[in-house]
Amino acid sequence: MTTPPALNWSVDNCTIERAMGILGEKWSLVVLREVFSGIRRFDDMRVRTHIPRQVLTNRLNSLVENGVLRREPYREPGSRVRHEYRLTEKGFDLYPVMIALAEWGNRYLADAEGPPIQYVHRDCGAELHLAVTCADGHLIEKQREIQPRPGPGTRPRSPDATASIRES
Repeated sequence: MTTPPALNWSVDNCTIERAMGILGEKWSLVVLREVFSGIRRFDDMRVRTHIPRQVLTNRLNSLVENGVLRREPYREPGSRVRHEYRLTEKGFDLYPVMIALAEWGNRYLADAEGPPIQYVHRDCGAELHLAVTCADGHLIEKQREIQPRPGPGTRPRSPDATASIRES
């Protein structure tokens, strides 16, 4: 049996792992779903999602600390200053992730009557679908055409880590 070449690459600086450190908890994506849908205030999120108060506070704080959301102060007449949560550029760059998750969920997990959310083109109203293209502009139609390979930030695994994998 041949050893997969990927075993020679270190994952210590993996950007997928880092992204999941910010987004990998279920409630973080639920909060982002709400903000992308225009729900920006804490109480509105609580009512709509039933996220426990402390969990919602923690998720919002984490998304703000990681630069995905920013706080904007507002004040209702006769009330104290509160904050609503708005997407930063870093947050808007997650739109394709949300669309991909929704497409996958709509395909495999929707109720019989259809998907609960669809993302559409604001100008014409047509439903959005993600497409994968390479840097040369080729449309990738089959996932098997995709191949991971070492990038410029790849580091070799330590010889000890590679040897222990081969021995087991």
